[in-house]
Amino acid sequence: MAKYRKSRAYAPKGFFECEGKGLQWLGETQKQGGPRVVDVYGWSDDWLDIEQVNSCSPTPLAAYDFGAALARMHDSGAQYFGSSPDGYDGICYFGPLQDPVPMATGEWTNAVDYLAEGRLLPMARLGRQRGMLDDDDLTLTQEVINALPDLLGPAVSDKPARVHGDLWSGNVMWTNDSGEAQAVLIDPAAHGGHREEDLAMLNLFGMSYLDQILEGYESVHPLKKGFEKRTTIWQLYPIAGHCVFFGGGYVSEYRSMCRSLLS
Repeated sequence: MAKYRKSRAYAPKGFFECEGKGLQWLGETQKQGGPRVVDVYGWSDDWLDIEQVNSCSPTPLAAYDFGAALARMHDSGAQYFGSSPDGYDGICYFGPLQDPVPMATGEWTNAVDYLAEGRLLPMARLGRQRGMLDDDDLTLTQEVINALPDLLGPAVSDKPARVHGDLWSGNVMWTNDSGEAQAVLIDPAAHGGHREEDLAMLNLFGMSYLDQILEGYESVHPLKKGFEKRTTIWQLYPIAGHCVFFGGGYVSEYRSMCRSLLS
């Protein structure tokens, strides 16, 4: 199998090890019917060697099968909300290769505290530190956090899932290397999280055959009532991240999303 080297000089400490072990952690679930994940061949401080995948176009059937496999991966679970990939005890990261930021890890036992303390507040504070967000945005974020028990509704009771963590459409490749189209996962920010995180990320920037993915998902693990209304909640963290990385229109989008949840 051909190799692809992902590299960056002077990458943050543990960046490629975290990604490599995250891929391996997600890949373990293939034994239980989880999605295909690129094979990992090795890493150093400055590079990661992974399987090279030949791309193709998705099909409705491949999307349905991916949804079912994704549910099985999530069902493989994690010990806590905020758990690192197994075998990794360093810093976890979220964001683009040129500017990844630390992603909090911990042992949260409920989704509300995890989302508040492990995701929204750290990213919003980093946005203020970089001058992209302001004090009013932190106040707005806190108002959303205060409302999380009601906003999350029945999803509060979900157990920690084994999530990809950065599952926008660009991190789902499609290949027919095996003879028919199938999804392959790349570039995770893998951790113990909430299953709705990954599904909300798929919906964030557009995803081919999303309806079929969700249909396949629910054939394995039906989602809690009101999932569609909670999508914005789980999109707040990546959009806050985009405020940190890029600023611009993402700032007004983040504010609008927060206000829509509070209205």
